[in-house]
Amino acid sequence: MEVVLMQRQWVQYIKGLIGEGSLDSQYLQLLQLQDESNPTFVSEVVTLFFEDTEELLNKLRIAISQPSVDFKKIDDHVHQLKGSSSSIGALRVKNACIDFRSACEQQSPDWCSRCLQQVEQEFYGVKEKLSYLYALEKRILNAGGSIPEDLGF
Repeated sequence: MEVVLMQRQWVQYIKGLIGEGSLDSQYLQLLQLQDESNPTFVSEVVTLFFEDTEELLNKLRIAISQPSVDFKKIDDHVHQLKGSSSSIGALRVKNACIDFRSACEQQSPDWCSRCLQQVEQEFYGVKEKLSYLYALEKRILNAGGSIPEDLGF
């Protein structure tokens, strides 16, 4: 019974993340690649996204703080971050990157700094939410259950 409740909670949590715009349909497509032979596939992919993003955010902080800002370099990092966030379905991070790229085009250090703060906020928000989701997944698997394949979309 407990496993069934956790599975329902898992489904509802994902639906909530999509409903609030934290995730998009790309995340659902990633879930379709996961099966019982590799029940942690998505969490492994997303964990790599977390690690890569932390590194990119550090590079962006350094690049923005330079006396002579290299907007091309910043834009390259933001473009990479936009692509990786898009590939896992982190919609709000992707959208924040779109604004960030506009700031780079305008070559506005102040706007870039504000955009970096927004990207960080969106990233750490989705990281926290997905970390909770993966902790719930681990509890489901440890209790002998499986991750639901049908989300009812």
